[in-house]
Amino acid sequence: MKNTNTFSILFWLKLANAKNGKAPLYARITVNGKRAELSLKRKLLVSNWDANKNRLKGLSDVTKIFNNYLEQVHSELFESYQELKDKNQLVTAQLIKSSFLDNGISNHALSDIIDYHNEHMKSTLRWGTQKNYFTTHKYLYLFLKQKHKTTDMFLSQLSYKFIIDFERYLRHQKSMGNNTVMKHIERLRKMVSLAYKMEWIEKDPFIKFEAKYERKERTFLTTNELQTIEDKQFDIPRLQLIKDLFVFSCYTGLSYGDVMGLTRDNLCIGIDGKQWIYSQREKTSVPVKIPLLSKALGIIAKYKTHPNSINKETLFPTISNQKLNSYLKEIADVCRIRKNLTFHIARHTFATTVTLSNGVPIETVSKLLGHRKITTTQIYAKVIERKVSEDMERLEKCF
Repeated sequence: MKNTNTFSILFWLKLANAKNGKAPLYARITVNGKRAELSLKRKLLVSNWDANKNRLKGLSDVTKIFNNYLEQVHSELFESYQELKDKNQLVTAQLIKSSFLDNGISNHALSDIIDYHNEHMKSTLRWGTQKNYFTTHKYLYLFLKQKHKTTDMFLSQLSYKFIIDFERYLRHQKSMGNNTVMKHIERLRKMVSLAYKMEWIEKDPFIKFEAKYERKERTFLTTNELQTIEDKQFDIPRLQLIKDLFVFSCYTGLSYGDVMGLTRDNLCIGIDGKQWIYSQREKTSVPVKIPLLSKALGIIAKYKTHPNSINKETLFPTISNQKLNSYLKEIADVCRIRKNLTFHIARHTFATTVTLSNGVPIETVSKLLGHRKITTTQIYAKVIERKVSEDMERLEKCF
């Protein structure tokens, strides 16, 4: 018996679910008056949608690509319908939808992988890293809006040209250096790589891209500068606290996050029978074991009974990194230190002035800093070598 059916496909925006001027896009499959709705997992600006033509308005390249995608979806749905009909099988809107979903084209967008990454990586990434990704997302959004006149695109549209265009766009942002640009590109790369591994895209657009970082000198305090800060006593409690935290880091090599996370449980008796800190780097989760020098022990003892430390059950009163670095600028001014003093400089000072300059082997310093590779620590050794060379040049002029 001949199989006759009425069949139609309609693309439409679900205005009932519109938010911020955008509505989700659906395909409506109708067979013999029975419907099945298929979400295309895209949200479009209602003002850009032509309800009569069931297509995006305009003649831009992005509009043409998207409308071609809709033609492709239409073709896939029709093929699913035709296949069922040719096999003389039951033809329903739901069966066509199921067939399309089993064999259909990938329609994942850039926003899909961003959302997926945010949701599935928040349990493994520290909050600071997550915020960096949010910043990258912001620049991607602005780039798409300003350069492509859209707010999203299909992953299949990503190309090497898109990457270098995004890089060029970032380089024109105010106060953004080369390494910051590369960090944003690397975060995009990690998300796209995740999409590739999940087979959301057929090829990796980053395969020809090579990130190029610039070597930066590590800023650190000299022995005299460190001593100046140590000797300075502040009447303002907040400045005295920041000074003590900074000096503690200079003699342990611990970062801001590592210091703020210390509790009494991190104080242990080491192999030599003395007080050590047993912890792990917040950034990399690498275990670290640090023998405590007398100056560091003195600072721990000073804040043992501080109300904030007792309340938080931490070794030190907690303070935000932003405030801490702001107060360090005040300390630098008072101590007449002409360097952009940040808390991380304390870690650099530990690596250079406190350890390497005093003959501590680089392998030991690497362990104390929690570096995975000794090549990371060797950067500090090169800084020391350059300083030795400069000092010798000055000495040469004396003779």
